[in-house]
Amino acid sequence: MRRVTGRWADVEVRPDGSKVVGRPYIPGDDPLAEGRPRLRRIVDSILAVSDEEVSEQLADVRRRFAGRHRDVERMLWLNARGVEPLAGEVDDERRLLIGAYLTQEYAFQAAAVTNPSMVPAPDQGGAEPGSMRFVMSLRAIGEGHISSIAFRTGVVAADGTTTVNDTGPLVETGERGVPVYERKHFAQKLRELGADVSLTARVLDQLGRHFGPSELEAAISVLDDEPRAVTHESTKLMRWLAASNYLLKFDAATTTIQERLIWPVGPFESKGMEDARFVRFTEQDESTTYYATYTAYDGFEILPQLIETNDFCSFEVSTVNGRSAQNKGMALFPRTVDGSYLALSRPDRENIHLVRSADPRSWHQPSIPVRRPQRPWELIQMGNCGSPIETEAGWLVLTHGVGPMRTYRMGAMLLDLDHPDRIIADLAEPILEAGEEERDGYVPNVVYSCGGMLHGDHLVVPYGVADQRTRIAVYPLPELLEALLSGGTSAG
Repeated sequence: MRRVTGRWADVEVRPDGSKVVGRPYIPGDDPLAEGRPRLRRIVDSILAVSDEEVSEQLADVRRRFAGRHRDVERMLWLNARGVEPLAGEVDDERRLLIGAYLTQEYAFQAAAVTNPSMVPAPDQGGAEPGSMRFVMSLRAIGEGHISSIAFRTGVVAADGTTTVNDTGPLVETGERGVPVYERKHFAQKLRELGADVSLTARVLDQLGRHFGPSELEAAISVLDDEPRAVTHESTKLMRWLAASNYLLKFDAATTTIQERLIWPVGPFESKGMEDARFVRFTEQDESTTYYATYTAYDGFEILPQLIETNDFCSFEVSTVNGRSAQNKGMALFPRTVDGSYLALSRPDRENIHLVRSADPRSWHQPSIPVRRPQRPWELIQMGNCGSPIETEAGWLVLTHGVGPMRTYRMGAMLLDLDHPDRIIADLAEPILEAGEEERDGYVPNVVYSCGGMLHGDHLVVPYGVADQRTRIAVYPLPELLEALLSGGTSAG
């Protein structure tokens, strides 16, 4: 049921098991096993292999995998670093073979590629007159339901026709850089995570306003005089929090945006990075930054995280603090209002709230309820479908609602530009629900977006279909605004 007259792009992004990345593979021990640890046994066995067998095994690896990765030998070399103390001094070929045994290919989007967001690309050079290049983020899901953040690029033409570029032949996960932490934010998040305040204060008092991982490790040694049973949980949380804040860089000379994959590396995101909501943010000095909020998941709990980038080549990943940022679905406004950062959130897991802050990483002010489920198609819960979009009529917010049989539908509302806690208009009927050909998939009856984009009079909305694949709808903005402003009735 599509109630706004528009068209659907002749595009469908589907799961693809042929796209792989190389990830470390560290076999674990059976808790009931006796004797030497399994990893020790494996490394010793490789060290005992003859030189001839090493050459044969490496030749097979090179033949079968070199074309599937940009630099397979560098990948193997890096993955062998973790067992250097076990292997000792070995020749280069044997080290590469150790790396091969400790590497696995992961088909990062074999199960699903869904829940997209879309923003104008940072480089519009060479675009056809009247067209706009975009970057689309996607939740890519592979084996074990582990989610990562993938990208596709494309173009919206002057008439709204939308095309998506093919994924590059090779995909990379980038190199981690050394992050810098801010003590105030670090302490705030530790309190939220339940770390012992007195113990963490003893550590953080050894540090300056900004510090790195090595300084943190040195400061943790101040607790060496305490029993390990007393300090274990707090020191674990400090290390986990530090590992969840990191820099990620890609080689701009050898990779395109669609060949870059943000892979979960922090301990709090070990089971995935879910539903990134990217927004192009205009700072008060008119410069632009791309932010994305996403949900880190470790299999038990969620942690809100923030990505910052200027070029989709270097990314800064950090945790988000504050009682108003404790659940899924946070979406930043694309600029400040009255000097404050704003975000839509859903701290109670049911209603859309507005929250303000002076810092995009800290959300401590109480949130304001803006919209509660009212319509039959949203009574279970509702939330945003990405960042608000600024129009002359107000902030256009795409929403999702959950109704009978856990059916998802997408709606729209307008918020006042100067007072975004006030609803100007709200459609009584959804603008999108799964058509018959869209109902089946990984999670039936779901349509869901993490953010659309305006181009002229066209509202371009990428959306996930049944939590499995992605399609794109293009709506005429004047028709949608007219439907909203004429009384919030159905636009169809």
